[in-house]
Amino acid sequence: MRRVICWLRSLRLRPQTQRSRADVPGWVLITLMSAILVAGLLAIAGPALEKMFTDAMNQVKPGT
Repeated sequence: MRRVICWLRSLRLRPQTQRSRADVPGWVLITLMSAILVAGLLAIAGPALEKMFTDAMNQVKPGT
């Protein structure tokens, strides 16, 4: 148990390297590409989704 605690402390005390900062430009690119993909799909499938939703709402009958 003591070995595990010492090992965990040694991990925490190691200096951070340049690599541990994360790849910020990569995450920005992924986010931007995802937003463009969603916008494109919505532009293409938007009218069909709107018609499907309207048809479904028209089939709902009020409770009696």
